Amino acid sequence: MLKTLERYQKCSYDTLEVNHSDKELEQSSYREYSKLKGKYETLQCYQRQLLGEDLGPLNINELEHLEHQLETSLKQIRSTKLDDIYRENHLRSSWACGEQCSSYPQQNAQSQVFFQPLDCNSTLQIGYNPDVSNQMNAATHDQNMTGLIPGWML
Repeated sequence: MLKTLERYQKCSYDTLEVNHSDKELEQSSYREYSKLKGKYETLQCYQRQLLGEDLGPLNINELEHLEHQLETSLKQIRSTKLDDIYRENHLRSSWACGEQCSSYPQQNAQSQVFFQPLDCNSTLQIGYNPDVSNQMNAATHDQNMTGLIPGWML
């Protein structure tokens, strides 16, 4: 009986605590929503001002600050664009002067170090010729008798 009462109280009070924590969570979520909504509206107003709209309520200092920000942004955009144009012109001039072609032989010379001719068996036969194959079998048999390993097996 005592256990049943304890379980009843536990379930009753736990649901009250859960309801209480749900209300707190809902209130904190609403406060966060209100803050975010205010920031969103402020950013929209600022965007309209940057686009030249809603400038009527601004005073002289705010207008000068806005003008300074626009000038700074334009300078940055222009410098980035000029850097891109200079880089593009440099690439075009390097193609015209042949700098790209001169770097290719150096790379080719380096790659030739890795590719060295292999010692090949000169008796390699492609296709079937019974006369040649009999000669090759005889030569191979002679090498096996002397204990030497054929070159193609190395």
